[in-house]
Amino acid sequence: MTLPSLATARHALADGVIGLWPGVAWLPASGVLIVADAHLAYEDVIGGALPLWSTAEIVASVTLLRRSTAAREIVFLGDIVHGARMSEGAARRVRAALDALRAEAELTLVAGNHEGRSRAFALLGATAERLERDGWLLVHGDGAPQLGTRTIIGHLHPSIRLGGATYAPAFVGSDALVVLPALTPYSSGLDCCSDDFRAVLGAWNVRPEQAHVAAIGGEFVHPFGALSTLRSLLREAAPRANPGRKRRRKRLGPDR
Repeated sequence: MTLPSLATARHALADGVIGLWPGVAWLPASGVLIVADAHLAYEDVIGGALPLWSTAEIVASVTLLRRSTAAREIVFLGDIVHGARMSEGAARRVRAALDALRAEAELTLVAGNHEGRSRAFALLGATAERLERDGWLLVHGDGAPQLGTRTIIGHLHPSIRLGGATYAPAFVGSDALVVLPALTPYSSGLDCCSDDFRAVLGAWNVRPEQAHVAAIGGEFVHPFGALSTLRSLLREAAPRANPGRKRRRKRLGPDR
């Protein structure tokens, strides 16, 4: 499977919500950029030996978008950091990164499950559990579905499997729910064409035919059309499973 030929710098995900490369939502009416699942300081929190390159890269990308859109506010929609416990050196890097964004625009932090019970207050400062912007509810997405309210969430790290171990982060949009891809480069994500993702959408009363998918790749947004159509095409293209082999349903963790 290959990316579609149609590519765009920005793609309408729902009424008043625009998807931008590298996976950020833009609310032009209020001038808000929404970033989901950055997982800053990932390398340090997992005990890796790599430098915190992803933190600098994410902040640089968001800064460029802030300037190109003239956004007045940047919202981090949960899982701002990969975990609340990190080295002091990593904590200083994260604080400096967030302060750099605060120098660009108003910065609002929504807590996610990776912030822990403390919501990482010592590191992040004040966080919100939910916000409302332009008639959309902004929550991380790890709680109970907010039915009857137009909602933008992260948490699920939606992606499209392109074959083998190759994947592309993806937006999933509908009139009632918009799911943002993770901005961290370390997550392979949850396949938006999987039955598990369909079950999550169902909990929000969104059917696959009501949702559309747009992948992120090559510094562009690539619209794939209706999720239901994409699911059907991929199922038709997939090799037939061995009828003698019993398939086990994968259990979802809290996120990817």
